[in-house]
Amino acid sequence: MDMFESLKAKIQDKKVRIVFPEGAEERIQGAVVRLKQDGLVEPVLLGNPDDLQAKAKGFGFDLSGIEIVDPNNYDAFDEMVDAFVERRRGKATEEQAREILKDENYFGTMLVYQDKVDGLVSGAVHSTGDTVRPALQIVKTKEGVRSTSGAFIMVRDDERYVFADCAINIDPDKNALAEIAIESAKTAELFDIEPNVAMLSFSTKGSASAPQQEKVAEAVAIAQEKAPERFNIDGELQFDAAFVESVGKQKAPDSKVAGQAKVFVFPEIQSGNIGYKIAQRLGGFEAIGPILQGMAKPISDLSRGCNEEDVYKISIITANQALLDD
Repeated sequence: MDMFESLKAKIQDKKVRIVFPEGAEERIQGAVVRLKQDGLVEPVLLGNPDDLQAKAKGFGFDLSGIEIVDPNNYDAFDEMVDAFVERRRGKATEEQAREILKDENYFGTMLVYQDKVDGLVSGAVHSTGDTVRPALQIVKTKEGVRSTSGAFIMVRDDERYVFADCAINIDPDKNALAEIAIESAKTAELFDIEPNVAMLSFSTKGSASAPQQEKVAEAVAIAQEKAPERFNIDGELQFDAAFVESVGKQKAPDSKVAGQAKVFVFPEIQSGNIGYKIAQRLGGFEAIGPILQGMAKPISDLSRGCNEEDVYKISIITANQALLDD
């Protein structure tokens, strides 16, 4: 079954509620109408209802049956302000909170935190920082996870792989790198990808020695100790040793991952970002993401260059993450 057909089947008629802070954006409205019609998501658009309906009419969309919440006319706003002040633990006064929550991303993130909705999709017109910052301040990471990370699902015909972290952590230390490996394995399972995780380096099993290689080797040991038994995590491995079976047998003959990897964890963001773009542009892979990992509740960051189909697909992923968290 096609990957997205499988993901759609998992959420069909489950009424997962996803909030879209950028309610007036054409790409968002187009995707939301499709998601509602297909019975995949119960979308919640943020914005002034009259403005959004006028925009929809101009775009040729019918928003009938789609919930619209106006942050400037919200009955439970005082309750939200109190919850925000408490969550920020003295970092924002009530007056500051009332101003901050005028921002649609903060407002939408609070709806997620208060369990009014199951997840959030934003970023069509906002930067990654505008989307992720409220999430880190309010929703925060899962218990036992120190930081979030960004993974891409790389798809070409029947091939599927996970690349991480390609979006968030500039230079993760060994503990963060171990977390990324474990969370990436969980992401792989969501997409029915075998969680064989290769932690990449320019060295394979000590073939070279440098602080960069040592960090990866130490991260492997931490991840192996913390990860569930169903995950195979190994390294440090060069990409060819991780990906090509004959090379893996030669360079790391005792590894369960070498030559069999489906999840690739890069040592820092430069190599991760370069790697996924090379696979995308030269290898013909579709790069789906970034998918935020490690959050207590699903928050998804779109690219500002996204199209309606991207919004549709990321929303399906977000809804699946919400069910997984349940």
